[in-house]
Amino acid sequence: MMHAESARLPAAWVAQADTLRGRVILIVGATGGLGRACALAAAKAGAAVVLLGRKVRSLEKVYDEIAALKLAAPAIYPLDLAGATPNDYAELADTLQRECGRLDGIVNAAAHFDGLRPAQEIPPEEWMRALHVNLTAPFLLTQACLPLLQQSADASVVFVLDDPARMGKAYWGGYGAAKHALAGIASILHQETENGPVRVHALLPAPMRTTLRRTAYFGENTLALPLPDATANAAVYLLGAVAAPARGRVLDLRED
Repeated sequence: MMHAESARLPAAWVAQADTLRGRVILIVGATGGLGRACALAAAKAGAAVVLLGRKVRSLEKVYDEIAALKLAAPAIYPLDLAGATPNDYAELADTLQRECGRLDGIVNAAAHFDGLRPAQEIPPEEWMRALHVNLTAPFLLTQACLPLLQQSADASVVFVLDDPARMGKAYWGGYGAAKHALAGIASILHQETENGPVRVHALLPAPMRTTLRRTAYFGENTLALPLPDATANAAVYLLGAVAAPARGRVLDLRED
């Protein structure tokens, strides 16, 4: 999908209160800047959201934000992706089946980035952590949940990419390598599922105000950038049946 055709969000498209009604959506990395925005946007669009993250107190804060809006009560699923095993992902899928009865979408929004540094200075454990959280975890989690997703009449998996022109440049290390490979995984899964009910999408955000952005671009005034809300709105678009034409394509939110 790194070389896949790009797609654009339809002009003036905005999620409505019933866009995702009846759907159960798993938000991976729900306490991060983008993950939190996606969780709120999906809930406002009518979805029952499952919040996955590593810190219970942070998850509870997002839970409370959604609950305060009088929306469908979310669920919390604590899991540290850095140490997660295949058994943990299988248990997640089993729990979703048992407690929710279905799964209609996943937003893989979790990310780990420890800053820019030369390749020769990257500690081996940091390299492995970056690859695990940014690449292995989204693949194994999606793999474990595919049988449940395939029970839905229409389901989608969203992988969040990063600027491919930058990811291959100096100092991006394990994060850059993982994001390159993640585009490949999205392409592989799309080709393997394109005739079934599960749509695979890649989402390429424009610059936005997040902790990761601030860490990577320390000379930039991150506060001048927009919040992740527009990217979250695009994620809701991809989670709904209306996004069928964008199946297997990269939804590029950057300006031309």
